[in-house]
Amino acid sequence: MSLSEYEQKYVRIRTIYGDTLTGLARYGDCEFLRCEWGGEEEGLFIEDFLVYRSQIESIEEIEVHGTVELWTDRMILRRYRPEDAEPLHRGLGTDPTAFPYAGRNPYATPETARETVRQIIESSRDEHFYAWVMDIEDVVVGTIGARPLEGGRTEVGFNIVRGWRGRGLAAEALKKVLEYLTKNEGISCVTASCAPEDGAARRALEKAGMRLVRAERDGRAGGGEAGGKALCSFRFPCE
Repeated sequence: MSLSEYEQKYVRIRTIYGDTLTGLARYGDCEFLRCEWGGEEEGLFIEDFLVYRSQIESIEEIEVHGTVELWTDRMILRRYRPEDAEPLHRGLGTDPTAFPYAGRNPYATPETARETVRQIIESSRDEHFYAWVMDIEDVVVGTIGARPLEGGRTEVGFNIVRGWRGRGLAAEALKKVLEYLTKNEGISCVTASCAPEDGAARRALEKAGMRLVRAERDGRAGGGEAGGKALCSFRFPCE
């Protein structure tokens, strides 16, 4: 059996050295690994670790929930790390356009950024908690997450660092998260909202496959204070 069958599957690997690796598997064929790593056989990457076929004692596919590592064409969606506080403060906390409807900026100061990241890391132990950092080659380019609402719905939200906007990253990340929430987590209804004038957010939601279901006046926008803001509400799946 080729290790390629485990591509983009969550696995637990036990190595001949007695180590155990758990995570999303990425396949490397013989030719690629020979050119890039000097190996002579196929292998699997688990995060930053490469395990060759001859080093694998056993491998099994496992069931995972919560904030697990996801991959898109251009980025990794991963859990928060303590060292993310500084780039999140710099990239989102100091940007006045990053949280115009949220009511608060969780990364506004270095201190609040560190505390926000600490709380998210702690909450990530919960299998029903979803919060990812968008990572492109070790650069934090945005965040995306989901939270449960009344009526069995789950709401998603995202933010892109200003210098990375306009490249379709929000739609790309959102599409992967929607797929994960509905197919892996069994969530039947995912919603999102944006202000009518936020054309970039609306395009990202629609491009990811969400559908506009209503535009309404609402006393609360994105968890902020009451203000009678207009909202465009989206949902997925579209049925």
